[in-house]
Amino acid sequence: MLGKVNHIAIAVPDMAAAVATYRDTLGAKVSPSQALPEHGVTVVFVELPNTKVELLEPLGDASPISAFLEKSPAGGMHHICYEVDDILAARDRLVARGARVLGDGNPKIGAHGKPVLFLHPKDFFGTLIEL
Repeated sequence: MLGKVNHIAIAVPDMAAAVATYRDTLGAKVSPSQALPEHGVTVVFVELPNTKVELLEPLGDASPISAFLEKSPAGGMHHICYEVDDILAARDRLVARGARVLGDGNPKIGAHGKPVLFLHPKDFFGTLIEL
């Protein structure tokens, strides 16, 4: 069911500093920032030959990333995103096996204009998973 890793997401308290570190210190190619109000985040993608790193910064105080950064003020790994061929079939299969889908269970449009779902980290060894 799982395809390749699409991205690994890192919550950051200061997007400008994170972008500068990845671009200037590590020499990575970074995308322009993109606000995603429906998800409460601003994102930047660090482009790598085999995957991406998604930098996440809260977009407002109600952002789920704000709560994450309260617990981990320096930031840290937030989630891992796997590609699937059919997100609805994957959701149905996972729910039938007892996995919990966050939110209302329906996909929302993500940063690349594709539908995404998040799976409860307690069902996956403490790791938030995005499909």
